[in-house]
Amino acid sequence: MLLNRDQGQREPTRVLILCTGNSARSQMAEALLRARSGNRFEVYSAGVAPKGVHPLAVQVMAEMGIDISQARSKGVAEFLGQPMDYVITVCGHADEHCGAARDPAERAP
Repeated sequence: MLLNRDQGQREPTRVLILCTGNSARSQMAEALLRARSGNRFEVYSAGVAPKGVHPLAVQVMAEMGIDISQARSKGVAEFLGQPMDYVITVCGHADEHCGAARDPAERAP
């Protein structure tokens, strides 16, 4: 968590999870991290070519007790200019085609 210097309070760590379509993997990862982390993370997901949330992703998450039926696919452009502490790619296509994920100075090994 990051420290808000103005108020001396902890702010949640901001995480963006990227995939190609923001239809399954990134939606599921967003929901899982949000459900498991409490208020430690502010989690978002997006795709380089969003195409709608896959019904099987909704079904699998429901089986785990997590409702993503109201989730929507979002494009990475919605998050441009927003500071993120971490950008996580969950597929190679997003890793190769999204500038936010390509800065080698910021990549984890």
